[in-house]
Amino acid sequence: MWKPEFFLHEGAEATVTSGSWLGKKAVLKSRRARGYRHPDLDRRLTRQRLAAEARILSRLSSAGFPSPKLMFLDQRKSSMLLSRIEGRTLHDLLKSDDASEDELLSLGGLIRRLHEIGISHGDLTTHNVMATTSGALHLIDFGLSRMSPELEHMGLDLQVLRECLGASHSTIADAIDKVCEGYLDAEVPNNGSETAENVVDRFRKIAGRVRYHG
Repeated sequence: MWKPEFFLHEGAEATVTSGSWLGKKAVLKSRRARGYRHPDLDRRLTRQRLAAEARILSRLSSAGFPSPKLMFLDQRKSSMLLSRIEGRTLHDLLKSDDASEDELLSLGGLIRRLHEIGISHGDLTTHNVMATTSGALHLIDFGLSRMSPELEHMGLDLQVLRECLGASHSTIADAIDKVCEGYLDAEVPNNGSETAENVVDRFRKIAGRVRYHG
């Protein structure tokens, strides 16, 4: 039985509530109806998006990747129950006096590991990274993620993070460069079709296009 405790977040796609399910700490993620779409189309797209996110979470769990575990999926209510990760967001950590460049290096390695599993995040901001009390980083919110991403999608992950770091953490010098350093230095099996160097190179090209057209 689901027992809500407190509201966590309301985003463009879903609301997230903290609570417990069968005695275990959990979060309930409920996708909201989009009023600008026809109801039948909205329901179909929501079901497809939920199913895709569930598959991605299952794949990450099988790979031992640090992310929420899927506990229950309710297509009828457009919701899913996920394990709750205790800690604080990387956004809050980087704003505190406890932050160091180690978090950014670790984040780069974590993103590399995600890409090697064959998934791009799609919304890689510091709000979607949790830091546990032990300092371990976990990625959350895979609602916009892609399975078997193209090189452009992986480069865009780094570009979205670059924009986030520039907007929210501008006092940290060369933040995205530290992330890229961690990405390139990560010791993970190269199971993907793209090398780390290819991904970082594509990110640099995307960033260059943004600066040119911005």
